[in-house]
Amino acid sequence: MDSEVELQLRRMIFDRLAEIVAEHGVVTRTQLEALPVGSGTRRIIDRSRGIWNPQDLNATLSVVSNPQGPYEDAHVSDSLFAYDYRAGSTDGDNKKMRRAHNLALPIILLRTIRPGVFVPVFPVYVVADDISNRRFILALDESLRFFSDPLHLTSIEREYAQRTVKQRLHQPEFRGRILLAYQQRCTVCALRHGKLLDAAHIIGDDKPHGLPIVENGLSLCKIHHAAYDGDLLGVSPDYEVRINKALMEESDGPMLRHGLQEMDGRSLSLPSRPADRPSRDRLAERFDQFLAAG
Repeated sequence: MDSEVELQLRRMIFDRLAEIVAEHGVVTRTQLEALPVGSGTRRIIDRSRGIWNPQDLNATLSVVSNPQGPYEDAHVSDSLFAYDYRAGSTDGDNKKMRRAHNLALPIILLRTIRPGVFVPVFPVYVVADDISNRRFILALDESLRFFSDPLHLTSIEREYAQRTVKQRLHQPEFRGRILLAYQQRCTVCALRHGKLLDAAHIIGDDKPHGLPIVENGLSLCKIHHAAYDGDLLGVSPDYEVRINKALMEESDGPMLRHGLQEMDGRSLSLPSRPADRPSRDRLAERFDQFLAAG
């Protein structure tokens, strides 16, 4: 296949994945095995291996990264991402990863959230073949492709790359885990439209303990996320919703009345798995901030 035609096909695949992720936060193996693309379907993941090299494509299409797997995939200085060679050879399945590098064709990084459930990160670019360490270096954004030496970043490059990795890897994974835990619904009002749902930090990610983990997150629709961030809506450590007193006294139409005021005193819709429920200690800390704000 001509590389330009292949690039267009990959962009069509990315567009379809983006639609699924916007609604659900994650994509399942079943969806990846027969993804509707154009007038047909495309397999986006290998049946049993972590790297998918379709015969009709010049380069690798996707790689799976599983934190619980046998390979030591890792961040490189918190800026780029390392993907280990497939075991046993420097060639084999790795050949098409090198072609992705040589042809500048973007690939998909599938981050395992649960067995058979992934957060796809795309487009991802192979920017270096680190032969001595038997790994490829992946850039999670096109702008990172143009660093002069991906393995030895300057301080300015590293700062920029860290921000990019946060946006392209950590935030989508956090949202995927949260939406999966809360079954794609707002914990306050139970709205189920995924495109209107965010993953909200209880303790903000600007603080050292504001980690992107499920116990530090809430699935909130956009209006309740904005209200939570603005301390107009609080959540007690007993999982009860509270609305700012001044807001409760306002009169401003049905959105205020039904969307916020009627939520006061409501209990959260919690994840079914106890391990996925928000930390009471974190909620208490954040609730103190809400009370202090009035």
